[in-house]
Amino acid sequence: MGSNTTRPAYGLYINGRQVSTKQTMDVLDKYTLQPAYTVAVAEKEHVHEAIAAARDAFKQPLSPYERFSILAKASALLKERRQEFADTLAAEVGKPLRDCFGEVDRAAMTLLISAEEARRIHGQGVPVEAAPGSENRMAFSIRVPVGVIAAITPFNAPLNLVCHKVGPALAAGNSVVLKPSELTPVVALKLAELFADAGLPAGRLNVVTGDGPAIGACLVESPLVNMFSFTGSVRVGLWLKQQAGLRKVSLELGNNSANIVHFDCDLDHAVEMVANKGFNTAGQVCISVQRVYVHESVKEEFVSKLKARTEAFVVGDPRDDRTDIGPMIAVKEAERVESWVREAIEQGAVLVTGGKREGALYYPTILTEVKPDMKVCRQEIFGPVVAVDTYSQIDEVIAKVNDSDYGLQAGLFTRDLNFAMKAAKEIEVGGLIVNDASAYRVDHMPYGGVKNSGTGKEGPAYAIEEMTEEKLIVLNL
Repeated sequence: MGSNTTRPAYGLYINGRQVSTKQTMDVLDKYTLQPAYTVAVAEKEHVHEAIAAARDAFKQPLSPYERFSILAKASALLKERRQEFADTLAAEVGKPLRDCFGEVDRAAMTLLISAEEARRIHGQGVPVEAAPGSENRMAFSIRVPVGVIAAITPFNAPLNLVCHKVGPALAAGNSVVLKPSELTPVVALKLAELFADAGLPAGRLNVVTGDGPAIGACLVESPLVNMFSFTGSVRVGLWLKQQAGLRKVSLELGNNSANIVHFDCDLDHAVEMVANKGFNTAGQVCISVQRVYVHESVKEEFVSKLKARTEAFVVGDPRDDRTDIGPMIAVKEAERVESWVREAIEQGAVLVTGGKREGALYYPTILTEVKPDMKVCRQEIFGPVVAVDTYSQIDEVIAKVNDSDYGLQAGLFTRDLNFAMKAAKEIEVGGLIVNDASAYRVDHMPYGGVKNSGTGKEGPAYAIEEMTEEKLIVLNL
């Protein structure tokens, strides 16, 4: 805790203005581990002030075309400020700069898609006249905003995942109180200022930073919050759902993504996808490749090629153009991954490559001879580790994939259409990606999982469904 006037300092963003607080906290550069920014720490009264501002703003009309215009302008401004936002992401997340540019571009697209969807919100005709006695009636439904949405976002993609909540929420006509991760809050505060520049009325988007549990408790206890949209851990998601009562809750809670490599696939393509989408963002993506099931007949060739591709990655400073993989979000997280890998090796897993830590840097790691009850297979490792197992029969590997508490997305590499169709029907996930890795995502597709991976869907059109209520209108003519 503390403040330093020599580094950029940010207040809370409430009702269109920055709000200073007594307490502040430092946000570290994840590579140097030195303070890069100072942000305010919200107390209970600040959270309730933000909620009240959101509620008051929601009462003021904002037409669908106005929402479209504001979101489209915000998208354009984000493209103009691409360098500034990418630099911020590189510092507070630790991702390689080229990946940060990619996130900014995707976030701009998410806002643009949200803008377009703001003009497409519609209900449907309901043929009540088909019921005896209702011949002189007509009916239709409309979709109306839920009100104030509390959006709670994670550290790993703190710009695009914020846009995936804020964009659809505003497009649907709601107001938002945003709580970004305390590890990466600055890009969210910058985004709020950008929205103001785009013409968003004060109070429609408020940002409160600081201690997650304390702010979460304040949000949950307020009856003025109508919906919660949360991305994070199963533990917190379950608590939030239990506390929210009858209010709407949308949860994205992670995965231990399984990927199948069948003997008939393009093996070089599978290797490239598994490597790129297992280790980018240092493996800190909900749909990162974690479990890989390779047909026993191609296991040795696959592992050999994956080892060579993995060892070609450059690990280091995210601002260096040569860097492929930057640091994890914190030293303690890299230490946790290190301990899980060490434990797996003690339990019989074989280290093919990696297993090395330097501060918050954890080198991309491949394990073989893993068992399903090892932490590196059973839990979500959220780090740059790929665990390789084998199979011989299709039914066997589908059972292995489904032997998980999670079900967000899975990948399948095969040329066998019958296998692909069987997998589509039987694998228990929200999304099956064929001939690409589990981490494939574009921003307008429906994205969400089953089991402990959560409930509800992201993707602007689908999130708007979650963030509105369907109201029926019946006319007696």
